[in-house]
Amino acid sequence: MLLVTPRLPFEPTRILFFTGKGGVGKTSLACAIAVALADTGRRVLLVSTDPASNLDEVLDVALSSTPTAVPSIPGLFALNIDPTAAAAAYRERVVGPYRALLPAAAVKNIEEQLSGACTTEIAAFDQFTALLANPATTAGFDHVIFDTAPTGHTLRLLTLPAAWTTFIDTNTTGTSCLGPLSGLQSQRDLYRASLAALADASVTTVILVTRPEPSALTEAARTAAELAALGIRHQRLMINGIFVAADPTDPIARSLETRGRDALATLPEALTSLPRTDVKLLARAPMGVSGLRQIFNSEVAPAAGDATPSSVMTVPGSLVAMVDAIERDGHGVVMTMGKGGVGKTTIAAAIASELAARGHDVLLSTTDPAAHIAAAIGAGQLHLRVARIDPVAEVRAYTAEVMASSGSTLDARGRELLEEDLRSPCTEEVAVFRAFAQTVAEGAHQFVVLDTAPTGHTLLLLDAAEAYQRDVERATSAVPEAVAHLLPRLRDPRFTKILLVTLPEATPVHEAAHLQDDLRRAGIEPFGWVINQSFAGAAVRDSVLRERGQHERRYLDEVRDRLATRVAWVPWYPVPPVGHDRLLALVRATEGAMAL
Repeated sequence: MLLVTPRLPFEPTRILFFTGKGGVGKTSLACAIAVALADTGRRVLLVSTDPASNLDEVLDVALSSTPTAVPSIPGLFALNIDPTAAAAAYRERVVGPYRALLPAAAVKNIEEQLSGACTTEIAAFDQFTALLANPATTAGFDHVIFDTAPTGHTLRLLTLPAAWTTFIDTNTTGTSCLGPLSGLQSQRDLYRASLAALADASVTTVILVTRPEPSALTEAARTAAELAALGIRHQRLMINGIFVAADPTDPIARSLETRGRDALATLPEALTSLPRTDVKLLARAPMGVSGLRQIFNSEVAPAAGDATPSSVMTVPGSLVAMVDAIERDGHGVVMTMGKGGVGKTTIAAAIASELAARGHDVLLSTTDPAAHIAAAIGAGQLHLRVARIDPVAEVRAYTAEVMASSGSTLDARGRELLEEDLRSPCTEEVAVFRAFAQTVAEGAHQFVVLDTAPTGHTLLLLDAAEAYQRDVERATSAVPEAVAHLLPRLRDPRFTKILLVTLPEATPVHEAAHLQDDLRRAGIEPFGWVINQSFAGAAVRDSVLRERGQHERRYLDEVRDRLATRVAWVPWYPVPPVGHDRLLALVRATEGAMAL
């Protein structure tokens, strides 16, 4: 058996914190570092804080919310922070002391207040802070590695200690939107310690994972600046998926290399001073321990070429046929959903552009905290309006509305209580959800195309309907009509058409399949699947790209034969599909053709 010498790209601190835009490879790189550390004889705990974690699949082991040994790697343990289980434990910790003291109706009311999506996030965050800031929790490990959720969720997670500490210190009512404040008070010191640990360069390194693509690099730069503003300045940069063509006469390989080189030539200033590690593009996504060991034991160098082009296979239909089917009802909501980094924004922008080009009035909007939709769509188009659900603006508007309605009938003390409640972090979830419902309602008289947040955040958003309604009833006298009709609209296949966007790789496909199951349990049937950025239909000579295309075929077949009744295939685009003309070309690409 060939033994691979463990290789570390840098000497790590005890705590490593991987963050970055969805789909850049955080999980793969976090796992690869964990394996390399364990191979050197160190004991390592790998933790996912992502609501849509795929650690299980990458490590090929069933995980839970407690450390589980990875059988093939002595010294490596992993766990997923389970938001649902964490919320249940959190509710019991808060409610338990009151069961024998309060009437059953009062206890039920507390449980109702603790049933929202924000409670789930806070509960998961409690587990995160315990692992990060309580030395006793991880005393048996030399290193603790956090594989985080995509950027928007992660930054919100990191700002919660400061937000909750401020709220706890200034709140005089003893309650918050999460119920009795005692559930938070007991954690205050831990929240402060978590920020201290993150800011200690001798303890923690934050690794910004990105790809050689403008949007990913811009996101990494923004993250670097926002983390620095929180006092978290010990950062490193890892650029994943760097490609060097073996055959410069292959136009697809040459285009892929040029795009990456051009993106790195204009590296944002916030990233230029960071220590950097480049990771080559592999022929297939690294799955399992053997695949993970390859990541840091391969130099960034040209792959061996092959003069024989890959055979072109028959692929599913073009995106234009999907738009034809969407168009038949004349109006409604189209939602692109899936794992971060699969191209939801591009597909949403392309569909909106095509519908607008056909003369339909279209609103293109996003619920993604890390929105890039304005850049994707380009200059203004006839019949197309672009908007974004901005959390800051929505919180401001929601707070003003509640104070003007419910607050207008209160005395000074009552207004003070209401203002304090509205300062809690939970208000953001309520405000954004209301805006989401209002945006969906506009599908009654036009097409609304929603570029949603990555899977975990989206599910929290959809899951919040009933809990949100209870929060609104607590703060106001009436539930907005848009909220009251939201779930029926999402469940109506003539009104809402959900497209599951994926890449032809194991993790994105299987995560989309899990999402489809979750949607079906909620009474929502997906309209179709979009397989994006595929090499399978292209005649390429480069050995890495040929192998990637061949490896894709099993996932194309899996989607087409087992998972979906309606499928669109979108080729890898040599020229980035930004702006009206290129988005329309993306939609109208024919079967098996690279029409861009």
